Amino acid sequence: MESTLNLPPLNITQLLRTHQLLPKKSLGQNFLIDPAALNRVVSAAEIEPEQDVLEIGPGLGSLTRYLCAAAKQVVAVEIDQNLIPILQDVLRPYSNVTIVHNDILKVNPAEWMLPGYQVIANIPYYITSAVIRHLLEAGCRPLRLSLTIQREVADRICAQAGDLSLLALSVQVYGRPHIAAQIAAGSFYPAPKVDSSILRVDLYDEPLIPRAHLDRFFKLVKAGFGQKRKTLRNALSSGLAWPAARTTALLETAGIDPQRRAETLSLEEWRAVTNAFLAE
Repeated sequence: MESTLNLPPLNITQLLRTHQLLPKKSLGQNFLIDPAALNRVVSAAEIEPEQDVLEIGPGLGSLTRYLCAAAKQVVAVEIDQNLIPILQDVLRPYSNVTIVHNDILKVNPAEWMLPGYQVIANIPYYITSAVIRHLLEAGCRPLRLSLTIQREVADRICAQAGDLSLLALSVQVYGRPHIAAQIAAGSFYPAPKVDSSILRVDLYDEPLIPRAHLDRFFKLVKAGFGQKRKTLRNALSSGLAWPAARTTALLETAGIDPQRRAETLSLEEWRAVTNAFLAE
């Protein structure tokens, strides 16, 4: 059931004018402002009243206000120092929010969060993969991620065997992704050129690949996708600097046809390749 928090909309253009700021393309700043879309994000995350939320990229605080109304505590991490004064003004009425000026990729969420928290973020395409990997490998892992990202990227992450990518595998090894809702480009200011999706990732208690084997798993997967047009035998041989005979033997041990391509393998098949590698 969709949340229907009724908060007065922010006057985004007035806020930016008052602080003499313009959205930065270099930081992918497209601020979500449509109340219906903001409610959709909160509903998709299914925030419990006693739950804490880590918000990445609060921007002007539009979504942060909705999160403060739904969660016990909110930690809002913003990389752009120029937006901090706006956030302090907009969020002054809320006592359950902490504003942090920092780069989420350079900090450990454990500095502020306890297990069982949620991550909610509106993040640009160019850091999507890095942010997801950083969060999923953190010592204090979240319960779930709810990310507003480009629709095409969300579709890629949710792809099935036959159309998998390094990004999809990097997420699916940690949790089950699905698209919870769509958000039109016009819901943002300034409006991006493409629509967005709310991607929800419910994390497994443990990754599908044992933690001790993740480095080897990613080494193999990165090599496999390093030259996608090549057969798996040739891509792995090239990426790992192995003789073709060794690669062929490895894949046959794992029950994989060496002539297949990386995107056709399921996560289970990549696990079989990893196990064959470990057994060498």
